[in-house]
Amino acid sequence: MNTKLNLLVMASIMTVFAVMAIPNDVMAETDQNKINVRPINDKMSLEITTVTMTVPENNELPWGKVWGTSSEVVERYPVIIQFYKENEAIHVAQVDTKGDGSYEYKFRARTVDNNTGESKDIFYGDYTVKIFKVIPNTNPTV
Repeated sequence: MNTKLNLLVMASIMTVFAVMAIPNDVMAETDQNKINVRPINDKMSLEITTVTMTVPENNELPWGKVWGTSSEVVERYPVIIQFYKENEAIHVAQVDTKGDGSYEYKFRARTVDNNTGESKDIFYGDYTVKIFKVIPNTNPTV
């Protein structure tokens, strides 16, 4: 059971410093980042970054993007990105980090109904985005 709990904690881990979205009118307010670090064991911790993302209702472009980079990541642990609207989880993504510690996740913000040809917003309004990342412990007392 403890192993399953550890695997669950590890699976829903990782964060990154910046969250932005495409197009330019879809934005994450990086000046309001809230970063929280929780120890997992004596070698690594879970870093949780929380930001606000705003997608206007008149958004014209179909894609959004969350990306970031960090000089410190534990290899083989993906970045987990969770989107919340009014405290309800609406989307979860898992992406691998590249060799330089960066990551990128693209998502559909708008789609087209194949039957009617009508565009439909998938994301609009304000969202809380949580980014989870496993980082090495730099403080031996953690």
